[in-house]
Amino acid sequence: MANTLLTPDVLARAALANLYEQLCMVPLVYTDVSSDFTRTKVGETVNIRKPATFTANTFDRSSGITIQNATETSVPVVLNTIKDVSFAVTSEDLTLHLEDFTEQLLKPAMEALAQSIDRAIIAQAKADFTQVAGTQTGFEWNKPEVLIEARRQLDIKNVPNSECAAVVGPTTKANWLNSDWLKHADKSGSTEALRKGSIGTDLLSFDAFMTQNIVQPAGSPATGQPTTEVGLAFHRTALALASAPLALPSDQGWAAVESYKGLSLRLVKRYDIVKKQDVCSLDILFGTKTLDANRGVLLRGALAA
Repeated sequence: MANTLLTPDVLARAALANLYEQLCMVPLVYTDVSSDFTRTKVGETVNIRKPATFTANTFDRSSGITIQNATETSVPVVLNTIKDVSFAVTSEDLTLHLEDFTEQLLKPAMEALAQSIDRAIIAQAKADFTQVAGTQTGFEWNKPEVLIEARRQLDIKNVPNSECAAVVGPTTKANWLNSDWLKHADKSGSTEALRKGSIGTDLLSFDAFMTQNIVQPAGSPATGQPTTEVGLAFHRTALALASAPLALPSDQGWAAVESYKGLSLRLVKRYDIVKKQDVCSLDILFGTKTLDANRGVLLRGALAA
């Protein structure tokens, strides 16, 4: 089969699809309107529309119904981060099969971008969430039952049961999977976690995920820092990510911008006459925001003395 010459549009779409597949946090947070933004630049502010909220009123026939304002509120998000992966490519590289090019170059490049984006969202949550589960007797961080306490705290804040996720690190996942609670399918209520080799879906009202981007503190934690990995339990509307398309170069040439499910990725290729090689650059402009800290809980152990 003859090799297929890659166009910038085809390459950008393949890169963006690969990026989305490798992300853990982005599919779990609020990104619904990000793709509506026009092309912009770093430092600009966009407004994310928060989902509308309503109050159930007691009906009084004498006064009739109460009409509530269904207009969604908005929250400003600063697009303050550009993450970039650039690498040199040869003419032979650009005439590879799409599958070969993806495996050899795009996949590792998008893995690096995915790690950076997920870490930015996680850092935002850790900076703003104040509720903590995992330090209480019977609900320690290294037991899956910690999600019972996390759910209790969210219930008190009237957070819906749907669209809630728990994201933990490798050590937490290992401890949870080694617990008697998850080892016995009759106790967990489902064997799905065991069949898939993951933490599982609908685990105590949460879809649970592991990401290596939640890392255990290196060495001895400083005073006031947690002695364990810091995981997250949250509703989708607790956090938001906004991503807007970056402008194409004035001499557009070999370049493309693609958007998908709240992410916009730009790809540009230029010939470097000094090095006599092509340089392929992929970048993404985004910003993160905590929409409602009451809709998130930190999963961690005790703080260092």
